[in-house]
Amino acid sequence: MSRILLLNKPFGVLSQFTGEPGQRTLAECVTEKGVYAAGRLDADSEGLLLLTDDGALQHRLADPRHKQVKVYLAQVEGLVTPESLARLQAPLDLGDFVTQPCRAREVAEPAWLWPRTPPIRERKAIPTSWLRIELREGKNRQVRRMTAKVGLPTLRLIREAIGEWSLGDLQPGEWRVG
Repeated sequence: MSRILLLNKPFGVLSQFTGEPGQRTLAECVTEKGVYAAGRLDADSEGLLLLTDDGALQHRLADPRHKQVKVYLAQVEGLVTPESLARLQAPLDLGDFVTQPCRAREVAEPAWLWPRTPPIRERKAIPTSWLRIELREGKNRQVRRMTAKVGLPTLRLIREAIGEWSLGDLQPGEWRVG
């Protein structure tokens, strides 16, 4: 039987078990042997990362052709406008590819959110906003590139859910069997 682990990947941790000296890796969070990340999150992104011991399942979970909805919360610099939301939801030309349509809406800062270490940089003269973005792709730094393209650079990015799996009450570095 395949095992699936749900991990709340902390900020600054690579989505792999080995790295260069001084780099933080999944090994500091997950002690289970024989599991590997099904997909990736950049070191500067946080939140849900799925791990499994089943190579075929790992491929299926990570492959965009299987269309798992991924839900992200993004704290962005600036104020969200109806125009920026419309642009985010429509296909966006990011230079090397055009995004598929997605769902995006402004949300309040989540009440359950943990503090980030280190904290994000804040500028007193520039407000921040929160977005909830649902997409079926997951190309390299896609959400960050999308928000920057519409004039709302991402300050903090948290993946909340992948398909049927969600963070729930997992704190950074914690995991549970899915």
